[in-house]
Amino acid sequence: MLPLAFSYSSQYFSLRNTLECGQIFRYKRLPDGSYAVFSQDKYARACQQQDTVDVYTLDGDYFWRFFDLDADYGDKVRRISALSPILAQAASVGKGIRILNQDTVEMIFSFIISANNNIKRIQLIIERLCDRLGADTPFGKAFPSVEALAQAPVQLFAELGAGYRDAYLSATAKRLLDYDLDALLAMDTPSARKELLTFLGVGPKVADCILLFGMGRGDVFPVDTWLKKVYHAYFEQGHRDSDISTFFCNLFGQDAGLCQQYLFYFQRNYGQTVQNAVK
Repeated sequence: MLPLAFSYSSQYFSLRNTLECGQIFRYKRLPDGSYAVFSQDKYARACQQQDTVDVYTLDGDYFWRFFDLDADYGDKVRRISALSPILAQAASVGKGIRILNQDTVEMIFSFIISANNNIKRIQLIIERLCDRLGADTPFGKAFPSVEALAQAPVQLFAELGAGYRDAYLSATAKRLLDYDLDALLAMDTPSARKELLTFLGVGPKVADCILLFGMGRGDVFPVDTWLKKVYHAYFEQGHRDSDISTFFCNLFGQDAGLCQQYLFYFQRNYGQTVQNAVK
């Protein structure tokens, strides 16, 4: 039985919306409605109550930071809501989403796997990767070390379902063996993005996801088909698809990443209803 590490107000913290919005892949919804959450070699079980989120873990400090609980999301919601009527609606329904502070290396591999993929398949590939190469922990397998990933033959990644991404994963693991990660983390966002784009399998969207979810950079805006719909429905100014991310970053600044999450959730769950009502 894990101890209760902390309880946190659920006013700006929805477990479901935070975990199921595409920023994390190593979680499971348990039969009782709680969530098992894995990060690196750490584990927590989190439960959504009426007024609180209760987190049971042996690593309380780690998961307090992981869930970004020192940040004032009430202030963020108020600031973002003032930017436009659509963002006010998006922030209102998505205000429980928090940007997780995840491990950079884990996010590099996870989002390389995510390219042109769906969430269930991404989760399955990562789970297989952990099962085959991760160290044992009391609660399952840890995310594999760079050393374990680098030593694995490229065909192993294909066997686990990575498909054409097998070469990307293998090359990235070998590159990271002697890579100065601290130097990457110290770069400004444009420089770090440019550097990430030199990794095999990392395109603009994957780079932005790594920056946002694995490096805490709020001034990026990953664009997928849902966010293209958002742009064309509410912000259309004639930009090419390749320029939409830059447009939103210039518009939202340091809040761009959280705006992206609110707009993604809003469009996926309410967008068509709102668009039809406006017509």
